[in-house]
Amino acid sequence: VKPNRRETNSNRNLLSSIAAPPVTLPGELHLKDQVNAMDVFVKHLGGARFEASARGNVVISDQPVDNGGTDTGMTPPEFLLTALGTCAGYYAAEYLRTRGLPDAGLTVRVTAEKALKPARLDQFRIEVDAPVTDERHRQGIERAVHACLVHNTLLNLPTIETVVRAANAAIAA
Repeated sequence: VKPNRRETNSNRNLLSSIAAPPVTLPGELHLKDQVNAMDVFVKHLGGARFEASARGNVVISDQPVDNGGTDTGMTPPEFLLTALGTCAGYYAAEYLRTRGLPDAGLTVRVTAEKALKPARLDQFRIEVDAPVTDERHRQGIERAVHACLVHNTLLNLPTIETVVRAANAAIAA
């Protein structure tokens, strides 16, 4: 999905287009106090299982049994969809919260299709069910979701550097 002109604007410009009193979106909260770099450490647990940790939180990634795993955690592509869905949900909830609107019943579903050559996910779809009946707030939530950090990362190709280092164990020549 190609971003429209409004999606490529900054969060501040996005706020001016939302038909409600201006508020700070989550990506702008205390920006001067935030560290710009993010860090996740991933450790192989054996087989197809991995443990990922960040800020003291831990999740397990695994593969389904039919793909050589034990199915004790989500797959990496499912974590990507999770990242997009929880980010979208956070921005939607913040939109509601800053306007004093209820957020009970807010849900997000993210789907994508597998594509080939190269193997990747494509055709992402974010479905937000929000407790609003006003079209103005429905559109505001949609604009807020488009401001999500993960959403914007997927729309704007990031630079990815891969560095492979020899582990601490001695390498036989």
